[in-house]
Amino acid sequence: MIKSAMQQYRATYSPKLPKALRGAVKAVSGAQTKSIGCEEDIRLLFPNTFGMPELTFETGEENAKKEAKPINAGVILSGGQAPGGHNVIAGIFDGIKKIHPDSHLYGFLMGPDGLINHQYKELTADIIDDYRNTGGFDMIGSGRTKLETKEQFDLGLEIIQKLNIDVLVIIGGDDSNTNAAILAEYYKSINAPVQVIGCPKTIDGDLKNAQIETSFGFDTATKVYSEVIGNTLRDCDSAKKYWHFIKLMGRSASHIALECALQTHPNVTVISEEVEQNNITLKEIVDYIAKIVAKRAQNGENFGTVLIPEGLIEFLPSIKKLIAELNDYLVDHEEEYRRVPEEEKHDYMTSKLSAENAEVYASLPDSVARQLALDRDSHGNVQVSLIETEKLLVYLVGKRLEEMRKAGKYNGKFSTITHFFGYEGRCSMPSNFDANYCYALGRTAACLAESGVTGYMSTVRNTTAKPEEWIAGGVPIVMMMDMERRHGSMKPVIRKALVDLEGAPYRYFSEHRKEWALKTHYRYPGPIQFFGPDELCDKPSITLSLEHPHKNSDIETF
Repeated sequence: MIKSAMQQYRATYSPKLPKALRGAVKAVSGAQTKSIGCEEDIRLLFPNTFGMPELTFETGEENAKKEAKPINAGVILSGGQAPGGHNVIAGIFDGIKKIHPDSHLYGFLMGPDGLINHQYKELTADIIDDYRNTGGFDMIGSGRTKLETKEQFDLGLEIIQKLNIDVLVIIGGDDSNTNAAILAEYYKSINAPVQVIGCPKTIDGDLKNAQIETSFGFDTATKVYSEVIGNTLRDCDSAKKYWHFIKLMGRSASHIALECALQTHPNVTVISEEVEQNNITLKEIVDYIAKIVAKRAQNGENFGTVLIPEGLIEFLPSIKKLIAELNDYLVDHEEEYRRVPEEEKHDYMTSKLSAENAEVYASLPDSVARQLALDRDSHGNVQVSLIETEKLLVYLVGKRLEEMRKAGKYNGKFSTITHFFGYEGRCSMPSNFDANYCYALGRTAACLAESGVTGYMSTVRNTTAKPEEWIAGGVPIVMMMDMERRHGSMKPVIRKALVDLEGAPYRYFSEHRKEWALKTHYRYPGPIQFFGPDELCDKPSITLSLEHPHKNSDIETF
């Protein structure tokens, strides 16, 4: 393979490590933990892994004298891609080799299916070195199969025992790490000699809490999107004749949209969590955008940019109720619905819903209604990335502006361009922050393996400080869990972190959005910088900097 100059350059980058992970390491136990919700239900479901203590890794000179044993590890990339996944694997590899040179690492191919179907390859130094600091998950591939049945667990155990694997590391988001917790509980309940460790991955930014400051990939993806949004804003201000409606990936949470707004200062940014809390209707969102379009037109500025989180449609009160009923109905009737002729699907589903939801469903364009009813991922969720919310808003805002024109309240031009920025950011070369963070997560996972624990997630905290000052450790996955309705029944899941409307990132946005709406106050972040001064290359996301301010944070540059 012929590598570009940048590929060759990035291969030489050495991630920065927390001080505690550079030499001999010891695990220090903290207080016993609980779950964040439904404590009794979670305790009953996870009797063997509930209540374990948090761990912190510190320099441990006495451990250097102990005779270490080789560690055989397996690794799975689960769910959607996120920049930095290869560095997590590199960190695991280097970590277990540091513990003992005869350690081995096996990568299961194409996600959890590789474990179930016994498809794997040994990851050697030559393979690992070829993927350091690269984007994507192409080293071993990924998949979205859920690990949830005893048959799957037992099939996985067969290959684990055949390869003498001591620890299985699952790199994924909230659903994947929920699966890791369930797998750890099952293997411990049958005394299977294998540990299960998780690592926090998702560009969506919704896998975070008091123990996990950020999920890996969020930093890189939002910087990629912000570069392209910045370029679009520059074009917008140059041509002065288009309104750009940009939908951004992020699943349910609006963290990506909020971060990109903080980075670029667009005219309008819709925050789904605000919509839900304030019971804002679709009509009110349309009116809000239309008024800003009209006010800018009064100043001769018939251009602007609107950022839309992909999960918005789920947060609209009426649509949320509709989706909940659709989910319950389709649990038992999906095949029946699929057999209905296309031209009859809309009327068929309308007839099956309650009067209130039937009215909402009937009001939607056929394409959006079908997407809500039919397109589901493996977890039973609506595939919101397939719903063209940006085009729906363009259509409705255009209609509203025509009404305002007839009433003499608008006399501008409304030419629009729609975009969806999603997959472009998932496999970018990781930023220095993500390269460092992911490598540290992998090295921490190796330390958890050496500690003999199971059902833990690798964590790295204090991440707005310099990497040398980061704090490595692990937290029981079960402590992050709650009960949630999935496929018509209550299931244990890691609680998603939505945008905190009392949090510093949202407050900063809220204080400035009126100014950004009417003034052309655009900010152009430019491409990710891989070399140069630390404040240019290693700076974390604005969201992280505001949530965990450090003495080195430079708020004024936001």
